[in-house]
Amino acid sequence: MIKGLLFDLDGVLVDTAKYHYVAWKDIAEELGIDFTKKDNERLKGVSRMDSFNIILEIGGKEMSEEEKIHYTTKKNDVYLSYINKLEKEELFPEVEEFLIDARDKGYKIALGSASKNSSIILERLGITKYFDAIVDGNSVSKTKPDPEVFIKGAEALGLANEECVVFEDAFSGIEAAHNAGMLAIGVGTEENLPEADILIDDFIGVCITELLKRLEDKTSKKLV
Repeated sequence: MIKGLLFDLDGVLVDTAKYHYVAWKDIAEELGIDFTKKDNERLKGVSRMDSFNIILEIGGKEMSEEEKIHYTTKKNDVYLSYINKLEKEELFPEVEEFLIDARDKGYKIALGSASKNSSIILERLGITKYFDAIVDGNSVSKTKPDPEVFIKGAEALGLANEECVVFEDAFSGIEAAHNAGMLAIGVGTEENLPEADILIDDFIGVCITELLKRLEDKTSKKLV
């Protein structure tokens, strides 16, 4: 029986991925690396340093840890300049209504994100109050598809892993949910999230009760 909902942040509740892309592209161009939107898909759900390592790999470059810290810090400063201007209108449509409905029906809610800036983002969007726990890049050492962030999310809610369901928009996030023994609802397309247990396009008109019933029906069929 599902009692807890674990949400990724970027691409699920709000589109801050576009700001990550702009910031990383600035850094990549400075280093003479061609970094595309397709390349940026590889960074979804990945930590800042691991993201930079992927960019260096794309460009066939190597550098010292000290240099890496310099560039990742610079990237985060650019990213924060955008995040600090976030408006509530940038929250995806009907996300707040979905969170309110879920809380009213007794579900516990946690964030499970690789972002180290999640608290700032939630505050800017005015939705911090809907979360019982926040587990992000400041409290985990391993990145998705490692399940650490979701395991800690379940622990923070006082629930067993199997009592939680994950909302994710990244392939690595779906994998992390399954590695934690949790079901995963993909927010996106089957092409990008083929391993998701069920998919939704967005939260418009989505009811938590009906969604979990659909999830139960789908997973029950898999077991037959």
